[in-house]
Amino acid sequence: MPAATASTPAMPDATAAGAVSRPWTSVAIETDIAALAERWRAFEATALVTPYQSHGWIKSFVETIGAAHGMALRYALVRGPDGELCALLPLVITRRSGFRFAEFIGGKHANYHMGLYAPDFAAQLDAAQIARMLTEIGHAIGGLDAFAFVNQPVIWQGVANPAARLAAGPSPSRAYKLALIAGDGDAALRRSMSSHARKKLKNKHSRFKDFGPSVLTRATTPGETARIIDAFLAQKAERFRAMGVPDPFAEPAMRAFLEQAAMEGSSGRPAIELYALDLGGRAVATYVGAIQGERFSGMATSFDMASETVKTSPGELLLAELIRLKAREGIAVFDLGVGEARYKTTFCDDHDDLVDSFLPLTLKGRVFARIARTKRELKRQIKRSPAALKLAHRASGWLRGKRSEEE
Repeated sequence: MPAATASTPAMPDATAAGAVSRPWTSVAIETDIAALAERWRAFEATALVTPYQSHGWIKSFVETIGAAHGMALRYALVRGPDGELCALLPLVITRRSGFRFAEFIGGKHANYHMGLYAPDFAAQLDAAQIARMLTEIGHAIGGLDAFAFVNQPVIWQGVANPAARLAAGPSPSRAYKLALIAGDGDAALRRSMSSHARKKLKNKHSRFKDFGPSVLTRATTPGETARIIDAFLAQKAERFRAMGVPDPFAEPAMRAFLEQAAMEGSSGRPAIELYALDLGGRAVATYVGAIQGERFSGMATSFDMASETVKTSPGELLLAELIRLKAREGIAVFDLGVGEARYKTTFCDDHDDLVDSFLPLTLKGRVFARIARTKRELKRQIKRSPAALKLAHRASGWLRGKRSEEE
C-alpha cells in the first residue's frame, strides 16, 4: 500500500471548476435518511463502503447522537448519465469559530471517514474531478466555507478513495488490521504475531483458566445487549476516571446508539456487534465492532479493572477468541481501528494509510483549511514524539483541571 505524502496537490477552486470534465450528470441533497433506506442499502451492496458508512450504522448514529446534538445532516447523491447512483456522501454541517464546513458523519466514533462510491466511478476520478464534484455538492448545500475530511483511507477494497486524492497530508495515526485465513483464525494469528507474543498470550490464557470456565458471548437478544452495554459503559467510565480524562461514552445518547445499532441492520445482520468474555456470568472484558460486508472493524474495547483476572489481560484474550470466531464466519479483514496501542501492533501485521483533505470553497474557507491542516500536522508530529505526547497529555490535564476549578 502506498504511503501517504505530505504534499498538497494543486486543486481547482470554485471559480476554475467549470473547466473540468465531469463523469456524472447530477447532484442532489437529501435530508431524510429514512427515505433513502432502500436506495442506500442497495447501493452499499456493491459500492466501496466502510462499516461506518453503512445505512444501519449511520441511521443509528443520526437518530441518537445526531438527534441529541441537533446535528445538521445532509446526504449528497451523485448520479451518472444512466441515472444510477454513483456516489453517496453522508455529511454533517458543523459551525465552529465562525466557519461553516461539512465533514463525514460519525466524528471520533467512526474510525474511517469516506463516501460510498461505485467502484468504476471511483477509479476514473482524478483530483480535479473530485474537487469539482465536491464544489458542486457544496454549492447545492449552500453556505459552506469548506469540506474537512479526516482519517480517510487512501485505498479501500483495492480501489483509490477519490477524496483522498486531495490529501493535505497523512492523518496523525494509522489504522491497524490483519487479513484472516478462512476457517483458521489460529493460522492468521501465527502469521501476524511474533512467536514471543503468541507464547505470552498462551501463558495468559493458562492463568486465566485457573479462574474457572469462561465463554465468549455475542449479544443477540435485548437482554444480552443491555447487559453487555452496561458492562462496557461501566468499565469505560472507571478506566477514564482512573486516567483523569473525560469519558466520551458517558452521554445517554451513546447507550441509545449502541442499543439501536446492535439491533439495526439489513439481511439480519446488525450494524454493530457486541461481545463479552464472561466468567461466572460476569463480563470481565467487552468488545464493540462495526461490520459491513467481509470486514469487521473494532470500535472500542474495555475490561474490568476491579477483576482479579486483570493481570491476565482479558481484553487480549477476548480479542484472540473474536479473531478465531470471525475467521470461522468467513470475515476477510479484521481491523482494530485508528490510533496507536501496543495490543494493536501485537496482533496486526498490516495497516491502512489514512490522510486528511481540506477543500476550501470560499475565501474564509481558505483560512479554515490552512488552520485545520496546521492543527492536524501538529497533532501528527506530537504523536510521533513520546516526549511531546507526554507533555501534551500533561498540558491537557492541567487545562481540564483549571476548567473544573472555574466551574
